[in-house]
Amino acid sequence: MLRDERENNLSPYAFKSKSGQGRLTEEEPCIIRSPYERDTGRIIYSQAFRRLRHKTQVFFNPKNDHICSRIEHVIYVNYIATTIARALNLNIDLVQAISLGHDIGHAPFGHSGERALNECAKKYDSSLVFHHEMQSLRVADYLAGRNKGYKSGLNLTFEVRDGIVSHCGETYSEYRLTPCRDKKMEDLILLVRPADSMPATLEGCVVRIADKIAYVGRDIEDAARAGILEFEDIPPAIRSRLGQNNSQIINTLVADIVHHSLNKDEICLSDEAGEAMQELLKENVERIYRSDKIKRYEQRVSNTVEALFDALMAAIADPEKAERSGNSVFNELVDFAKIFKNEGQGDARIVMDYIAGMTDSFATRCYEKIYWV
Repeated sequence: MLRDERENNLSPYAFKSKSGQGRLTEEEPCIIRSPYERDTGRIIYSQAFRRLRHKTQVFFNPKNDHICSRIEHVIYVNYIATTIARALNLNIDLVQAISLGHDIGHAPFGHSGERALNECAKKYDSSLVFHHEMQSLRVADYLAGRNKGYKSGLNLTFEVRDGIVSHCGETYSEYRLTPCRDKKMEDLILLVRPADSMPATLEGCVVRIADKIAYVGRDIEDAARAGILEFEDIPPAIRSRLGQNNSQIINTLVADIVHHSLNKDEICLSDEAGEAMQELLKENVERIYRSDKIKRYEQRVSNTVEALFDALMAAIADPEKAERSGNSVFNELVDFAKIFKNEGQGDARIVMDYIAGMTDSFATRCYEKIYWV
């Protein structure tokens, strides 16, 4: 087949679909598309993917159309990762599927929402933890397509599922990534901390580093729009090594990765570029993510998510009362819970899944409907 011929011409370090570990439920192969192309289709047509356009990246600002949303970030990651993969002659189909699916389980309100949801879940069930990487895998494996109760998840390939759950872009200290090629299906289920698990493929490593490249400069652009930080405020030593704007930063890092990763079983930056990226990420942490504006936003998000979680936990504990209330938020939750309660899912897990699937605007509307704000 033509597809097999294309894959045979890839780098010896590229992952070939014929070597894949398959799907949770095996299917007949497609005569036209590779398994990873099929995964891409399932991801981009899913409701979870569509909702990303209304989820925050860092800054929540519905009045500014140029503030980066979660879906824009995903598109940037896909573009950067496929650029690197093409230059290194890796499996682009696999890279695209991982890139486009890596955030499908992200909470509303960005990482502020993620932290708030984690705290709320633990209050009701200490065994629960919320990492958006793990939630993205849960969406892919279990939640997607379940609104009608007729099927279970997207049934993606192991390599895409692994790349999604192992994409952790918040590990700032790494710039040399080597795949963990001996991972198995069961390793994904047993995963506790996504940051500790390197992807099983070089393609997954590409997405993991592209995630950082996609936001390290882009977040400064949004910070400038919010009046927090300008590129000119970044130390000159960092700008001289990486560039004066987002475009130059991306170009510098991508070119450096390609130069230092070609014909190697690793994805790496030079020490100079890698250390400069680390320093820039630290600048972002201190001057953007910990800024007074973001702290105020985080408090508002925390209050909203906690109030939502508490109200929904009360509703799910007494579904008859919730339905009698006539509140559409509670009625929708009860319908959602009916699908999963019969499968042994606990109340806190169900509420966590429900809120995690919300967009920023839907979560805000639910809060307003419940508390008559």
